[in-house]
Amino acid sequence: MKERSKRFHMTMDISLMFLLIFFDQFTKWLAVKHLKDKPAFILIDKVFVLSYLENRGAAFGMFQNKQIFFIAISTVFILAVVFVLYKMPVTRKYIYGECVLVVLLSGAVGNMIDRVINRYVVDFFYFELIDFPVFNVADIYVTLSAAALFILILFVYKDEDLDFLKRNRD
Repeated sequence: MKERSKRFHMTMDISLMFLLIFFDQFTKWLAVKHLKDKPAFILIDKVFVLSYLENRGAAFGMFQNKQIFFIAISTVFILAVVFVLYKMPVTRKYIYGECVLVVLLSGAVGNMIDRVINRYVVDFFYFELIDFPVFNVADIYVTLSAAALFILILFVYKDEDLDFLKRNRD
């Protein structure tokens, strides 16, 4: 029964991940189709704009044109998250952690797809009011899930709740 439950959770995780990645890639496709080589589309004047950008760096434009580096780091990160999801017990206690990790994984994979296929990431959301760097849906996944994971580790899970990462495979 436990094996069946684990398989069900893995199937649900993969399904959610594909849905989230599809949404990310669809919004990037829309940005390319409707925003590329066009003036910014103002949603809220002087506050929020849709503006096409090909980001060849990391957050805030750091490490421009280091695609192999980003792909390598992303691959290690993705494998680490998959490992944690695989080892995570199938109990009610871990359902939030599982969901957060799936969203985090979806964001990492969504941006990695862009880096592998295009050699850049398509960004298009821009908060002009605070001059925040242009970002995309995958960035939202990563940022919100990283914050949620931080909260879970800090306030919900105790040290012993993460012991499953230390145990040998049964």
